[in-house]
Amino acid sequence: MSDALPETDAVRDPIEIEILRHEILSIPNQIERNIERSAFSPLVQEYKDYSVGLVDPEGALIAQSRGSLPIFVANALGTGVREAIAVHGAGALRHGDAILTNSAATLGQHLNNVVLLTPVREGGEANGALLGFFAVLVHWIDVGGSAPGSSTGTETTDIWQEGLQLPCVRLLDGGLRVEDMFRLCATNSRFPRLLLGDLEAQLAGCLLGRDMVLDIARRRGAAMLRATVETMRRQAREAAADVIAAIPAGTYAAESFLDGEKGLSVPIRVAVRAADGRLTVDLSGLGPQMAGPSNAGRNGGAVAAARIAAKYVLTPEEPVSQGDFDLLDVEAPDGTFLTASPDAPIGGSGNTIPTVVDTILRAIGGALPSHVAAAHHGTYGVHTLFGRLPQTGELFANLDTVTGGWGATAEEDGAFPLRSNAHGDVPDIPVEMQEALYPFLLIRKVLRPDSGGPGRRRGGLGVEKEYRIVAPCKVGLKFERGQCPPWGLAGGGAGETGFVEIVRANGESLRAWKGTFALEPGDRMRVLSGGGGGYGPAFAREIERVLADLEAGYVSPEQAALSYGVVLTAGGRLDQAATAARRSELGASLHIQA
Repeated sequence: MSDALPETDAVRDPIEIEILRHEILSIPNQIERNIERSAFSPLVQEYKDYSVGLVDPEGALIAQSRGSLPIFVANALGTGVREAIAVHGAGALRHGDAILTNSAATLGQHLNNVVLLTPVREGGEANGALLGFFAVLVHWIDVGGSAPGSSTGTETTDIWQEGLQLPCVRLLDGGLRVEDMFRLCATNSRFPRLLLGDLEAQLAGCLLGRDMVLDIARRRGAAMLRATVETMRRQAREAAADVIAAIPAGTYAAESFLDGEKGLSVPIRVAVRAADGRLTVDLSGLGPQMAGPSNAGRNGGAVAAARIAAKYVLTPEEPVSQGDFDLLDVEAPDGTFLTASPDAPIGGSGNTIPTVVDTILRAIGGALPSHVAAAHHGTYGVHTLFGRLPQTGELFANLDTVTGGWGATAEEDGAFPLRSNAHGDVPDIPVEMQEALYPFLLIRKVLRPDSGGPGRRRGGLGVEKEYRIVAPCKVGLKFERGQCPPWGLAGGGAGETGFVEIVRANGESLRAWKGTFALEPGDRMRVLSGGGGGYGPAFAREIERVLADLEAGYVSPEQAALSYGVVLTAGGRLDQAATAARRSELGASLHIQA
């Protein structure tokens, strides 16, 4: 939005700009709630796997709903807009058009993530001045491919096995529905009723959001709208600049690894450079593109990971906009698992990103230790139960992800239970709804004692869920961080890792992280998520905090003595003499190691 602004009092008035800023920010949040109420599938209604936002005429993000997943904060909406402009030309995108895209080559995320966008043209005229685009991304429940749920396939080897591709096609043409596209989308889904219900909610949200922005332009004037948008971006950029200025010039490196596929671990080596008021995230040390679906394209992978990490550090309190990332550069060669080729399988595109984000934050922590946390559980932990309903024979698919422990900071214990750092605060689908719709019972969901990394500030706890299967079905698993424990910082201990255990009705058991497995009535499936890393030496944790953890069941008496140096008597009371001796021993051991 670079048009020259008329020199009016309103355009220069900071109070008027602030009022309008909040009005702009409110629109995606209102549309988000409308989509939540009107969508059909539990993934959208309850799990809230979507993003709503306003994008400028060049594809820069202006505002995004608070509930949008962090993986989309990296501007999946703007990426879709830029693709539409490249394909059709901005001039050919008229008022009343609506464009669908899930392009793997551009968005770089699994094909279920579909962006719908519509131009916002001044006056609502077909060729009025382009003010921007309103866009809504929704995870469609199924777009075909080799497995129910599409992105859930664990053995795909190319993008064509993963479902329908929509290369910036019109769903509305000048306000008229392109019915062929609705039929095409429905026919390519195993769950057409749910998909079309979600699509109608997505479309209605897109058009209403557009009209709400046009209403602002009519009431306050396009010049005032542009001035406010420019101010929002400048404020975010200045906030990021202040943090970058506090980073001593230099290069900060960190590394970790992924479980990978077929037992082959994949390296993650990152470098973060601070220089000349800019921050560069160098991902040249990422491992190569994988044969299976644990890949992502550049925008949905490398750029997304770097931007998520930057947002956590630079502007965590600012509403998200392009200004957050104006001073961020991302370097990554083609051919890594986060810059995969356009034909690569990317069904598990997000599952590797949380560990990469953790590693970037670990590097930044070398310069700004007070700004970062220890590692979190670090995986989507996708576990999708699918098959046919025993009563009707209809197909079903229930996609879920894990919640687990986050890492501690210098001041606070790690939060729990939360999803990955690429999810944000996505809620659970209610157990009652799952059991009513699908042939399993969720018989147990509890915290995992001792799973949080010990430290002066303890890591958050992981979770254990247990399913009992009541009809034949299958489960597709996409877990990470089974072999790379969530690390602690400043002497804190690592959190426990997660896994899935399938317990057969005959007592046999199998531990797994990835793959598709058949399940029979009477089988049980235990899904265990990891904990977060601790911060600081555990023996320095206040005794009263350790006692509170013991009472809450977060820490066992054995770990209290072993890691925290807090010893209990046989009667369960604090043994002060033994505690003093054990803490002295732990301190001396740490001093020797140092």
